[in-house]
Amino acid sequence: MVHQRRAVYALTALSAATFCYVTTEVLPIGLLTLIAPDLGRSRSETGLLVTGYAVVVMIVALPLTRVTRRVPRRPLLAGALGVFAAATAVSALATSYEVLLAARLVSAITNGVFWAVVFPVAISMFPSNIRGRIVARLSIGNALGPVLGVPLGTWLGAQAGWRAAFVAMAALGFVTCIAVALLLPSVTPQQSASDVGPMPDRHRFVVLLAATILAVTGAMGAFTYMTVFLLDVSGFAAASLGLLLFVQGSFGVAGTWAVGRVLDRFPLGVVLGLLGLITAAMLGLYAVGASKILTIPLLAVAGMSFSSLIAGIQHRIMQVAPSTTDMASASLSVAFNFGLAAGSFIGAGLLATAGVRVIPLFGGLLTAAAFALLACHEMSRKRRRGHETVRRNPDLQPVGHSAAHP
Repeated sequence: MVHQRRAVYALTALSAATFCYVTTEVLPIGLLTLIAPDLGRSRSETGLLVTGYAVVVMIVALPLTRVTRRVPRRPLLAGALGVFAAATAVSALATSYEVLLAARLVSAITNGVFWAVVFPVAISMFPSNIRGRIVARLSIGNALGPVLGVPLGTWLGAQAGWRAAFVAMAALGFVTCIAVALLLPSVTPQQSASDVGPMPDRHRFVVLLAATILAVTGAMGAFTYMTVFLLDVSGFAAASLGLLLFVQGSFGVAGTWAVGRVLDRFPLGVVLGLLGLITAAMLGLYAVGASKILTIPLLAVAGMSFSSLIAGIQHRIMQVAPSTTDMASASLSVAFNFGLAAGSFIGAGLLATAGVRVIPLFGGLLTAAAFALLACHEMSRKRRRGHETVRRNPDLQPVGHSAAHP
């Protein structure tokens, strides 16, 4: 275990790195109306800067994690951040759409490696009994990306041009790269991967990945078009959107912090509870979204539960990882990006055909399906264990039953 103070500083640097990656991945959404005319492209083509990014992460995360599994973690993370910062700088200087897209795809390649390694490295620096808390602290950087990074980047782009926002993220990326290189202790792949999770279980792992895809598809399908919902269904003025999204994001940050205090004691319960909360919030928005008074708390609950859910699932996936935890994290990154792309795509189809009002219903039904999948799988496991116990110990059968006639 490394010196506690250095470990805390290193964790802060890694959290800042997650902030950089999340902000830069979705920044083109906020700058869409500025990038498209400057490079002579349509808004839909410019949107591919985000979709293409997610697709590349899905393709490269697992093979690159396997290829780099013997590389020491400090140079691997610092190198990924260095390439990310350089690619973001090229994005800022791009004079054509093709150059910007190529730079974004290079950044996406480093993303796949970064997310596979960063959580296992972070937990390796601290005692095993506070892994959940460390995962939640690291996830605060993720949560701050949408609530702080993207709005600030969008504002900077409006004031000084979209390139200025990418320059700022490139500079922050270089600073973070140096901090990680200086502060992160030497961590071998074996230390960061921790071989397997403390409760390796392939079935639980697969079910959790499936539930993640369902939950992220539903939630991101709704969040992608939340501003349209707030304008057209809830009737808020356009000037209030920034404050509403800040409420959603700030509750996400607060929830992620709070979840860290209980995640180590109730890892599965936290995930199921948060899935239940986001389902209730989504279905509530569908039912009473026309009421401004009721929409605001529902929006806050949705933001809090989804941001916290990401930390809860990340912690749980490393607990039940049947292989190394870095490969488990890479698998989760693939599942998350698949859900992100699928949610945005399905949401766009619903917006064009059924209207924005049904999108929270779609999101709530999918998060409910994720809850049901996890809950049913756990109940099924308990029943199977109970039957196996009875078979091994016939005397434990309920009164009125015999071993020969269960």
